[in-house]
Amino acid sequence: MHELTALLREYDRARAYTDELWKDLSPDEVTWRPHEDSSAIGWHLGHQAHVAHFMIRNLTAAEPSPDPELDGLMDSANPEKFRGALPTVERLTTFRDTVAERVHARIGDIAAGRVGAPTQLTIVADHLLVALINHEYQHDQWISEVRADNLGHALPPDPASDWLSRIDGYLVCNPYA
Repeated sequence: MHELTALLREYDRARAYTDELWKDLSPDEVTWRPHEDSSAIGWHLGHQAHVAHFMIRNLTAAEPSPDPELDGLMDSANPEKFRGALPTVERLTTFRDTVAERVHARIGDIAAGRVGAPTQLTIVADHLLVALINHEYQHDQWISEVRADNLGHALPPDPASDWLSRIDGYLVCNPYA
């Protein structure tokens, strides 16, 4: 099992890499869809946070959504062409930041033993964070493709970590190797 604070740093590293992929884009570029059956970069940004919220909520602490109106929109079970209009970049940023703060708060409570089953939840949190990190990088790959291939922007260098490698073209965090 890995120290949860080290995994939180990896989670922050993954989120920072995501920010490098989109923060310099215009709002139009963030919401642009290459075609009807494709998701905009903005959808991936919201989806990354949506999944992080639901995983934390369902596996460690029942809590309400920070933005319930986004839940259906950011759910990958809804086909792209039926997802509707994206929120503003500001709202997406707030949603992402709020979810990250909640991830940190809940994992912090687990790491400090401020939960009912600290040993069990530490094991859950360890694997949960690895899944969240890899989900972030999974969608970063798709964001990268739209950024570079469709919008013509250069890509930032991969983040540096002993736990990161590329597998099948995707960045993957594997602290268990």
